[in-house]
Parts: sequence; C-alpha cells; structure tokens
Amino acid sequence: MKLQMHSIHFDADYKLIDFIQKKADKLDTFYDRIVDGEVFMRLDKNERNENKIVEIKMNVPGKTLFAKHQSDSFEAAADEAVEALRRQIKKFKEKVVLANQ
Repeated sequence: MKLQMHSIHFDADYKLIDFIQKKADKLDTFYDRIVDGEVFMRLDKNERNENKIVEIKMNVPGKTLFAKHQSDSFEAAADEAVEALRRQIKKFKEKVVLANQ
C-alpha cells in the first residue's frame, strides 16, 4: 500500500518512516482493497511527555478511515493508530459483506 508520510515541524528519520510503513502494510491482511493513505506526524508544543501525535488517513472504496493518537513516542502513537484502523477496517468489511448478501 502506498503511504504518503508528512512530518510537521521536524524531520523524520528513515527508521521511523519504515516502522510506520511496515505497521500499516499489515492492514492489507484484513482488507486487500485499501487504495492509499496519508500519515501525519507532528510534535505538540506542550510541556507533557506525550507530545508526539500520529494521524493516519486510509482510503478504501467508498470511504475514508481516520485514526489519531498521541503518545510519548511516535512508535507507540503509530501502534495505537494502526490498531484503531484495524478495528475500523474489520467493521467496514463486515458492513460491505452484509450489504453484498
């Protein structure tokens, strides 16, 4: 799946980009008709440790799925966002299967 990566207010290293790409690629096992997606990584300007935000937008035929998570590391935030998308994809796939019966 093709993902566009955007790092806002910082430069993301290749390890982080590869990590998120590999996590998102696993979503293809749940639904193979994912068209593409966008990932936004940004630093929040607050004093707390949990200032890393990952937003993932996935396009599937007829719908756009979105997940956003904030954590103390981009990897943890990406894990949570991908997990939320996994649940959304499973729910969407069930609706598609029921509509086609």
